[in-house]
Amino acid sequence: MKRTPPPVVLAIAASAAIAFLAGNGPGLAQEGIDKTKAAAFDNQLFAGPLGQKAYACFVRRYDANHLAQHPKQKVSAMKLLVTAENPPEEKITNYSFRIGVKYRHRPGNFDSSGYCSHVAEDKGNAIRFGCGVDCEGGGIGVAMKDDKSAVIRLARIRIWERNKADDDASKDLVAGADDRVFRVDRAELRECAELVTDRKELAALRRKGPLQGN
Repeated sequence: MKRTPPPVVLAIAASAAIAFLAGNGPGLAQEGIDKTKAAAFDNQLFAGPLGQKAYACFVRRYDANHLAQHPKQKVSAMKLLVTAENPPEEKITNYSFRIGVKYRHRPGNFDSSGYCSHVAEDKGNAIRFGCGVDCEGGGIGVAMKDDKSAVIRLARIRIWERNKADDDASKDLVAGADDRVFRVDRAELRECAELVTDRKELAALRRKGPLQGN
């Protein structure tokens, strides 16, 4: 199956993996989600209230000291771009993500993308995003550590070597002892520009302020 990265503005039916991770699918809150808490989560993640379209960029490059202390960690760098859009003709907000990965022992750039929805944490009813990749490609959970950092959790996510869209270029990143939880730090939007494949979307992102995503 050829990989077609989903455009940010398109909402499609979620696969079983997406349904497990993201509640009821793209743009839909899990049943019972507190709307006030969901709005507060959005405000924190996107560093302000949502407009018609908002972005948030998070980046982490692991230094030699960190990697020496985590010898089983496969990932040497990670980028996360989250987008929220409120189409005028729709009554729900569509959320999507793109993630970029570099490995410590494998050359090249790898990425993946999909949709997100609000889900509630088991403890304290805290809100996070559950994000899934289509065609049973797994996914990630995204929670906010504080205003400046997010926490990515994963069990398995399918990623592709950048600019190679076929299945031969895909490989799952599977959680291991040191590849299960990643802290990523808020960064200027230009840091995530490489994750954007649509030219209009890239131009829109570059017009935004350095940190404010709206």
